[in-house]
Amino acid sequence: MELIIATRKSMLAQVQADRVMELIKKNSGLDSKKLLVMTEGDMRLDVTLDKIGGKGLFVKEIEMALANGEAHAAVHSMKDVPFLLPEGFELVAMPERQDVRDAFVSQNGIKINELRNGAIVGTSSIRRAAQLKVLRPDIEIVPIRGNVQTRLEKMKNQNMDGIILAAAGLHRLGIEDIISDYFNPEIFLPAIGQGALGIECLIGAETNKYFKALDNEEVRVTVEAERSFMKVLNGGCHTLIGAYSQVKGNDLYMIGTFSVGGKIVKKDIIGNKENNIELGIKLAEKILLG
Repeated sequence: MELIIATRKSMLAQVQADRVMELIKKNSGLDSKKLLVMTEGDMRLDVTLDKIGGKGLFVKEIEMALANGEAHAAVHSMKDVPFLLPEGFELVAMPERQDVRDAFVSQNGIKINELRNGAIVGTSSIRRAAQLKVLRPDIEIVPIRGNVQTRLEKMKNQNMDGIILAAAGLHRLGIEDIISDYFNPEIFLPAIGQGALGIECLIGAETNKYFKALDNEEVRVTVEAERSFMKVLNGGCHTLIGAYSQVKGNDLYMIGTFSVGGKIVKKDIIGNKENNIELGIKLAEKILLG
């Protein structure tokens, strides 16, 4: 039997699918192949995500491939997955989570605090832009979209001083040596689910057992806490929302940030990791109180 894994066409998406295929082979001895899908989010690079519908733009066509029986599972970056899945779908496994931090890549290795006054930095993320403005109010932020390679090219061609990318993607692509600086995740909060891989399947499909076997409990604890935080706040690409969570023994420590009435509010919470979803909800409610 051969399993079919649906994924986006970008180099990073394919590397992530390859990793899952490797884990399946190791765990179940089964071979698998990729089904490459072009999503609306990949095609429409001329506008920012919040203008065309947000996160779901990277998963909709892939979910259609699952629904049509073209693939057994889909591999996503968890930060691209909306908190509400369409009826009939489930996230059966979150096999691993890479570095959760955001990374700064500059033209000549300059660190963020060493940038010239009024430097130009590329990012289309509301979350990254707002947090960067707190650290360096003088910086000019310009929108930049596309896969990692496209953004690196745009940085050079448009003469930007630097761009912000997820560290996880650069590590997975094996090009982490281009990182000039890492942002402290407790200060510069990552996206919900950043660095984590998710495997989505149709509920009740016979092949789901092969994917469920890859689930990593600690990854699921942190990502589900962050997603419950996002759900309460109805956060997506159109809002400033970020979270950092860490399992410490039996505890889950979590910091969240959200824009309330135009003001960036940041709070933290700690509790038993078994109450991870409840902790995410409580943290969101704490933030809404300002």
